[in-house]
Amino acid sequence: MLSTTLISMATAVGGKIILALLVLIIGNILIKSILKMLAKNKIFEKAEGTVRTFMLSFVKIGLYIVLVISIIGIMGVPMASVVAVLASAGVAVGLALQGALSNLAGGIMLMIFKPFRLGDYVSAAGVEGVVKEVTLFYTVLLAVDNKRITVPNGSLMNANVTDFSSEEFRRVDLSFSCAKSEVPSKIQDIMMAVMTAQPQVLSEPAPFARISGGTNDAMEFTARAWCRSEDYWDVYFDLTQKITEAFAANDVQAPAVRISSENLH
Repeated sequence: MLSTTLISMATAVGGKIILALLVLIIGNILIKSILKMLAKNKIFEKAEGTVRTFMLSFVKIGLYIVLVISIIGIMGVPMASVVAVLASAGVAVGLALQGALSNLAGGIMLMIFKPFRLGDYVSAAGVEGVVKEVTLFYTVLLAVDNKRITVPNGSLMNANVTDFSSEEFRRVDLSFSCAKSEVPSKIQDIMMAVMTAQPQVLSEPAPFARISGGTNDAMEFTARAWCRSEDYWDVYFDLTQKITEAFAANDVQAPAVRISSENLH
């Protein structure tokens, strides 16, 4: 009699476990299929990148919550007991999820105010890179050296965000120095000639080159040129190299190096 009862109980429990596993496997496949379908949906395709990744992340978590609740129901665990356990541990859960809720709220605020878009190069919370993904709790940046940086949305929302890609044009600022014996107008003409000849440099606003400071041994000059945001680094490095080469071609003297008397002994 006892053995029959144990066998029937084992059969019932085994059946529930097998059914739960089947639901888990099928549920995973369905969730992935639903997410792929949503990603290809015209409404999602038209949505701005950060909104699209955020909403997909939201739907994914919601579907997995439904899957977990379904498995708990299949296993025969009373939902009232689950709710009671969660209620009794409410304070601990609340404290544990405080950071997560802050990140969730930060993600929602990012979607509302949109301080940046997918693909923008930004600097925030002590890091910088290209925005690759915005999820419920984290924003993923890709650094220039291809490092993947994950930033909590709460920290990102409370930080100063610099978006280098939001505007159509950017200004390149460069500094150069030369010997005190040089004629300032000559140096300025050389820099202006190089900037004017650079194809990516815009004629309006016009390039700028003037003396901006100096020491007992050197004069310092500032060169400024406007370009399209996507051309910024090309213009930055090209002007740095070409102005340096132009100085050499025109025999511009470098600042004198003062040798301390202590170094002579």
